[in-house]
Amino acid sequence: MPANPDGKGVDFVTLSRECPTVDNECPGARMAVVSMIRRVSATLWVGADLGGTWVRILAGDGRQRRRPLVLRAPSLQNREKFFRAVWRRQRWRGRDVGALVIASRGIWTRAECRAFVGPLRGLAQRVRAVPDAHAAFLGALGDRPGLLILSGTGSIVVGHDGRGRWARGGGLGPLLGDEGSGFWLGREWLRATAATNYLAARSVVTAPDAVARIAALAPLVMRRARRGDRRARAVVAAGQVHLAGIAARVAAELRLAEPVAVSWAGSVLGVPWFRAGLQRALARGGMRARWVAPESEPVVAASRLAENLSRRTPK
Repeated sequence: MPANPDGKGVDFVTLSRECPTVDNECPGARMAVVSMIRRVSATLWVGADLGGTWVRILAGDGRQRRRPLVLRAPSLQNREKFFRAVWRRQRWRGRDVGALVIASRGIWTRAECRAFVGPLRGLAQRVRAVPDAHAAFLGALGDRPGLLILSGTGSIVVGHDGRGRWARGGGLGPLLGDEGSGFWLGREWLRATAATNYLAARSVVTAPDAVARIAALAPLVMRRARRGDRRARAVVAAGQVHLAGIAARVAAELRLAEPVAVSWAGSVLGVPWFRAGLQRALARGGMRARWVAPESEPVVAASRLAENLSRRTPK
């Protein structure tokens, strides 16, 4: 996925503050923030992208370009233990980190953002939580109107009209949604093959990390589909149709002018072959789209949010 490590041309903090809330939702603006001291003097800032399978952590100090840490994602319940362990390994102290911004799965409302950052006090002078899809949109399209279709372990579509109004579709998790995601592709494959491969399917679905293990089947499903496997092709095509339908509904809700700018994020949509099928599904559904390569990855957007937050003067 193309990346813009410098995040030039986008004031992420300004964009986030302009995002409205609907029914107490916080797609960026009213995210929980914890200020640990009155004056922010540290030069280190940290952004993190906490997905369903992997967490990417990118630190910056204004002096050197750093490579993201890529680690197996913890459960949301174990986030405090996980991040404090990372801080110890990196020898980061809270007083030395001006700001930490975590773009996380599983949060959207203001209350969820507040609850998320609560246990993380002390990791930085300021801590902020943002929905992962919002950071992905900012990284991909900045302040432009359009759609961000995210398909990794889970899936969601986020739209922005360029005038402050946001909408979303999907993102309800593996029990109710995640259509077209890695988990969904893996689950549908297991359903299609369970009759002839019962024991293997049972070993996956009964595992403690069943969601991650099922999502890990997505690359296999896509490879088999490309080779002509009938069942795999049916699963992949259905996933693409689901994502296209969600995207069309979000675009209609925001009344986005066509051709709609559409960008993407997540490991599934990082596969060009799958993405091409989604493009065809959108076109068949009647929506004219202009596909735009992401300007930067979600973790870069989170890092830029953290940098700008660390440089802001407290009121």
